[in-house]
Amino acid sequence: MAILRFFDYEPLHDPVLILCLDGWVNAGSAASLVAATLGGKLIAAGDPDLLFDYRVSRPTLDFVEGAMTRLAWPELGVRHLGVDGNDILILSGTEPNWNWQRLGHELAAAAVSLGVRQHVSVGAIPWATPHTRPIQIMTTASDRAHMPRSADLPAGLLRVPAAAVSALEYQVASAGIPTVGFWARVPQYVGVEYPGAALALIRRVSEHLGVELPTEDLEEAASNQRSQLDALALSRPEVQTMIDQLESVVDAADSVSGEELAAEIERFLRQQGS
Repeated sequence: MAILRFFDYEPLHDPVLILCLDGWVNAGSAASLVAATLGGKLIAAGDPDLLFDYRVSRPTLDFVEGAMTRLAWPELGVRHLGVDGNDILILSGTEPNWNWQRLGHELAAAAVSLGVRQHVSVGAIPWATPHTRPIQIMTTASDRAHMPRSADLPAGLLRVPAAAVSALEYQVASAGIPTVGFWARVPQYVGVEYPGAALALIRRVSEHLGVELPTEDLEEAASNQRSQLDALALSRPEVQTMIDQLESVVDAADSVSGEELAAEIERFLRQQGS
């Protein structure tokens, strides 16, 4: 039984596949906000019984005056968006609990069958960075040859617990499709949705693909949140002190080595946890 079920859809021409999943590497709900902003028409859906542990990714049940009215299961689907004559496919939804390898093989086969010319993963990680500085986007890829110029790359060997979005990307890359990943660094003190990160990701993807993706709603939301965070810092001296320290670390990044910067960030995080 297939995990991904495709519906009827219009013929596609050299589509790009974008992955943005909830869960791991979705700090500030950045990837989820990217998917919600891009939208698109649903052309494929995953079988939730084959993807989700409902004790972890529980369905939601609505009651109206005590009567059950709606049961919504966790979802994973592919949507199609046409932008400037380009076909874009967006795989989004809840990060699966099960069958990552099966899903990856199915996705890779579908990508080859659909003629996908490039795969783009997006997400976000918490970082020792202030909201008062431009959002940094770290870049990864299936091959150094696919790296954009002036990319912010992780230095040396980086070994991390893999997210489903990266496991799926690995399978797509193994099928011979070039892949690239863009990962926003979200201030670690922001524990809510961070539209600024989603805005930075969409702008980066737009630049990479040479298309104009929608950002208007995110621009307003990011501006409003920036004002709220600024007001919070002004009202709480300890918060402003932390932000000042983070600004010093980020501003010094151009004058220190990657190892020195990593050590400084580790020292800062240890101080915050003590």
